[in-house]
Amino acid sequence: MSRIGNKPITVPEGVEVTLNEHHITVKGPKGTLERDLHKNMTVKVENNTITVTRPNDEAINRSLHGLTRTLINNMIEGVVHEFKRDLEINGVGYRAQKRGNKLVMNLGYSHSVEMDPPKGITFDVPNPNTIIVRGIDKELVGQTAAVVRSKRPPEVYRGKGIKYAEEHIRRKEGKAGKK
Repeated sequence: MSRIGNKPITVPEGVEVTLNEHHITVKGPKGTLERDLHKNMTVKVENNTITVTRPNDEAINRSLHGLTRTLINNMIEGVVHEFKRDLEINGVGYRAQKRGNKLVMNLGYSHSVEMDPPKGITFDVPNPNTIIVRGIDKELVGQTAAVVRSKRPPEVYRGKGIKYAEEHIRRKEGKAGKK
């Protein structure tokens, strides 16, 4: 029994949900999101609540039940509040800046790394060592933050690189610790 899948989703004021068979569209103050849902899941929109049900207890349907409910809930939350992911840059001479809407990073390479944001994503650089990725699509925000992090992943000996703000890097001692 899926505890998450059985929870009804309440639609807040100012959010419009449209359902065409297995295609859902959510419009809110921050923007519009669309998604195709799996054909096995039944989604009902009544009054200001959305319920997701599954046809039977097969393994695939049980796994899709909670997933479908969470995807719809994240769409509604995104068009109301917006998602963000914070990244920190550690290292001497490592820094980031915004040029127009591009993100330009100096990460110890012989060249600077430039990134154009995907559609629906914005970069904020409040200081040279912090990058904030914002957007209404949670999946796209997470993926974009992962791509930015992959430009210089954190290094375990000195801790240099780009890491998530809440991430803890397990440090290694190096050669001197072998004694």
